[in-house]
Amino acid sequence: MRSMTLALLLLAPLLGGCRYNYVPLIPPVSEVRLPPRVFGTAIVRSGEDLVLTARVDGDFTAGYLGVTWFDGPRQIGQDSVYLDAQERQAVFRLNAPQPGPTAPC
Repeated sequence: MRSMTLALLLLAPLLGGCRYNYVPLIPPVSEVRLPPRVFGTAIVRSGEDLVLTARVDGDFTAGYLGVTWFDGPRQIGQDSVYLDAQERQAVFRLNAPQPGPTAPC
């Protein structure tokens, strides 16, 4: 009896090594959600107006896309357009009768 108890006490630490070691061969599919991105932006002059066009691609919730126009550090205009799943194209106009300064190269 005493030797049986001694043997069990000596073997008890080895029982801690028995554990579940299953590694799945095929990992679970992870869903990747990329943030919405603004594509196809262009600024063109149309008479005395500057026209900015932009398109939002990707999965996004309906909401406002805003633009703020600056002349150096000075804010000269601000506008926003409501976009949803059907309307992804935004057009912004800024009345700018005089061309701004060009940056030196």
